Amino acid sequence: MRLSRSDSSRLAQWWFTVDHVLLTAVFLLIGIGIVLSLAASPAVALKKGFSTYYFVERHVVFAALAGAALVVVSFLSPTGVRRLAAMLFMAAVAAMIFVFISGQEINGARRWLSVGGFALQPSEFAKPSFVVLMAWLFSEAAQRKDVPALPLAVFLWVLFVALLVVQPDVGQTVLISTTAGAMYLLAGLPLIGALIMLALGGVGLTLAYFNFAHVQSRVDRFFNPMPLENFQSDRAIQSFSEGGLFGRGPGEGMIKSVLPDAHTDYIFAVVAEEYGVIACLVLLGIFAFIVLRALMRAAQEPNPAVRLAIQGLAVVFGVQALINMAVNVGLLPPKGMTLPFISAGGSSMLAIAITTGMLIALTRRRPDIQRLKKPRLMQSIGQVKLGTADIEGQTETP
Repeated sequence: MRLSRSDSSRLAQWWFTVDHVLLTAVFLLIGIGIVLSLAASPAVALKKGFSTYYFVERHVVFAALAGAALVVVSFLSPTGVRRLAAMLFMAAVAAMIFVFISGQEINGARRWLSVGGFALQPSEFAKPSFVVLMAWLFSEAAQRKDVPALPLAVFLWVLFVALLVVQPDVGQTVLISTTAGAMYLLAGLPLIGALIMLALGGVGLTLAYFNFAHVQSRVDRFFNPMPLENFQSDRAIQSFSEGGLFGRGPGEGMIKSVLPDAHTDYIFAVVAEEYGVIACLVLLGIFAFIVLRALMRAAQEPNPAVRLAIQGLAVVFGVQALINMAVNVGLLPPKGMTLPFISAGGSSMLAIAITTGMLIALTRRRPDIQRLKKPRLMQSIGQVKLGTADIEGQTETP
């Protein structure tokens, strides 16, 4: 099937306005995730008593669903993205409240909702919708003083943070708070607000350290490691030295057979051991390219709310990947955060697909942008021609 620019169908309009480079980079990540699942998941599946390719099959299914969801969301207009964000955020918040009241506690946390035998994590779906809503509110606050946009933005942030803290999920709290702070600065709002957010962040981390035993344990073990206490982190760091520049080769790594989270939180270490540091740098480069490409498109966007939403979605995507990689190389304490499109996890995969789908939808070329890019000289010529036509019309004899 060939598409023509004269075709007025939605598919043709989408195809000729979408950023093909950004779309290709995202689907490249999805493909890489499937390949790396073959490397990391079988050993973990056997260790947990499942069939050899149990996690691989799940990863392929969710990757296909993620790809479809990404494309569907990318068809939306900026208004459609905002509406989707509002509905998704309300549904996710309601689900998080339900999980807190009656959800099952797993490893000391209430984060998952069982739906038809599938464990759904509502907070993952709240992230992209939260970013889009905050972008709209921050841009309104920067332009209009007669609208209580900033207090509403603070309310949404406090609500989301409170629901994350009671789970508890400190890692996600840090991620969304960092993203909200970055968006606040990008919106050009008063610096005093950013300083207040920074101070609140410091107070929040201090309270988390003294009130959550698992947070205190992870921080203490990170700064004062004892032998065998940081087994997963130590083994992950070791895999980088054992893999060297080019790795041991596909299937030759040992970390996946000893780490319970090799297919999720520590899959980056599996890449290092089997494919080498060069492959890790390539993967890092793909993530960086997606973020920078999105930020470049944001710089060309005249609508403040849309521009800020693109920047926020790019930040939350990039910071999540950066946190996961930093944990794998020992720069941060364990966070339990997945590597987008690479780690196993259905909720994370689908939520990241919605995030990138919104990103691609908002970076699509639109006619109003093309008009704004029209050279001033051409605009002046057009105005002169229009003025001449008016004069001729006025001097015409009836």
